[in-house]
Amino acid sequence: MPWQQAIIDAHAGKLLRGLFHSDGARVQNWGIGANGKRYEGYVRYFFDNASQDIIGICCASLDRLGISYTRPKERTVSVARRAAVAVLDEHVGPKS
Repeated sequence: MPWQQAIIDAHAGKLLRGLFHSDGARVQNWGIGANGKRYEGYVRYFFDNASQDIIGICCASLDRLGISYTRPKERTVSVARRAAVAVLDEHVGPKS
């Protein structure tokens, strides 16, 4: 819808902050090395919503800010590249 795109264009960062604070998460991946020890991986964001309209608003906002993302599942958006996470950190910030 044109009116939604106008809001995305004007307030993409604020939209993403609200979306990720309500239905998203910022997590740090981890793994187990060959030596059996746990190691800390990279930080990433996930956004999950059943509404494809809301998912579309999230993706359009990410596109507007040039933030790369993937869609690992139909209702999930993932931001994992280091540079993309850094830009999203600027807009989302910690949950209050």
